[in-house]
Amino acid sequence: MSTERRIAICDLGSNSFRMVVFSADGHRWWRTDEIYEPVRIGAGLAETGRLSEDGIERALDTVEVFAHFCSAAGITEIDAVATSAIRDAANSANFLKHSALPVRVASMFDEARFGYLAAVNSTTISDGAVLDLGGGSMQLVRVASRHDTEHGSWPLGAVRMSEQFGIDEDQPARPKQMRRLREHALGQLEATAWLPQAGGRMIGIGGTVRTLAVAAQIQRREPVDLGVQGAALDRKELGRLIDRLAALPASRRAAIPGIKPARADLVLAGAIVIDAVLEHCGFERLEVTEAGLREGVFFSWLLDGDPPLFEDVRRSSVLNLAAHYSVDTKHTAHVATLALGLFDQLAELGLHPGDAVERELLWSACVLHDVGMVIDYDDHHHHSRYLVQHSGLPGFSQREVALIGQMVRYHRKGDPSLGPLSALCGRGDEPLLRRCALLLRLAEGLERSRDQAVETVEVREKKSGAVQLRLRAGEDSVSVARWAAAREGELFARTFGRELRVT
Repeated sequence: MSTERRIAICDLGSNSFRMVVFSADGHRWWRTDEIYEPVRIGAGLAETGRLSEDGIERALDTVEVFAHFCSAAGITEIDAVATSAIRDAANSANFLKHSALPVRVASMFDEARFGYLAAVNSTTISDGAVLDLGGGSMQLVRVASRHDTEHGSWPLGAVRMSEQFGIDEDQPARPKQMRRLREHALGQLEATAWLPQAGGRMIGIGGTVRTLAVAAQIQRREPVDLGVQGAALDRKELGRLIDRLAALPASRRAAIPGIKPARADLVLAGAIVIDAVLEHCGFERLEVTEAGLREGVFFSWLLDGDPPLFEDVRRSSVLNLAAHYSVDTKHTAHVATLALGLFDQLAELGLHPGDAVERELLWSACVLHDVGMVIDYDDHHHHSRYLVQHSGLPGFSQREVALIGQMVRYHRKGDPSLGPLSALCGRGDEPLLRRCALLLRLAEGLERSRDQAVETVEVREKKSGAVQLRLRAGEDSVSVARWAAAREGELFARTFGRELRVT
């Protein structure tokens, strides 16, 4: 009997309303649907303190769509969460009492905590700060040892600041406007003593952050089909984007590659606020996660504990993806055992550095190398790469996702190469890829019969310099394993400069 549960999380923000449907069945979770609408319910709020009648009508129409969708899909668990615009408006009751769904209005503390849970459960941040920039407000949370220790909320949202300082006008932004906005943001932050002491790393969430990250990727001429999970945005890049955006009227800012039309009039003000925060807190870069408030709400529903956190984000991310595509776990676990055994013993022989992060990337590739079989056995190494590189893998940087994907791509055949993903990688990554792809391929060959017949492998260095793999097995024949592993002798020699012998 299926134990699958589904929940619809509705994020009713100042700029947009978004509903995401999540499913979970005890050992895996995934998103199954999403509806997005740029409602702009917060438009005009900074000036009047009230929601406009047009904004309320757009909001009610969108929530009615959410409600009809959930009814048609048989979704009974629904959590609709409203944030700063509805929280702050004097007439928010006009929306709440007519909403087709029950709405809980998040306090400033709750909104900040949901952002914190999203960031800490989708990245490896241990110490630092989380920035969540919405349409009406901005939340900052100080993180220490993965726990939230300080919270703050400021009325510095992208919609609010665009309207207040005229940055959304259909003309290029004037230096005086931008300077006043930056000074206003810095002045708002000035009284909070803990901000400059946060240290560590800063994680950014929210639509403005994601939009700027995509534009920065394009600006760096990096591939954008991996999404922005694990991407980074440094202040120099952000400064160049601010200059490009400011030189254009709001109606033309979407001409900059990566800037969505729905955010074109808001993104400049948001970028200036983010840059002011980075300056005030002493951070030179902002790391990006695709998770947001809705994921934070979902994680509080999915996970136990206080706070509800994954014990190991990277490991949970890999295992969740593998479970989603129903891989043969006995096979992949044994491939990982064999590959890591080879990795460790070859490091002891001095044939590679034995780096712990490289070892973790190899393990990840071993667990995920067969996910593409859900599509078809033929070319499943290509299918696996696509699924790995387009699933986000929360907790890993984009460079690491690229490396894992390429390891998976070459687990059957071909000459391992970074190819078009080399723009994401650095010096030493090509040899790293070759090593790990080879070890994955060897381990896959040793487990070619999918029967775990080869229990362990003993690596020895011969006087001639050759490397010998001695296969340890029970009574089962290992002729297939020996044949498959021996076929990798040429790649082994090119990678390690040694002859390979399999006995």
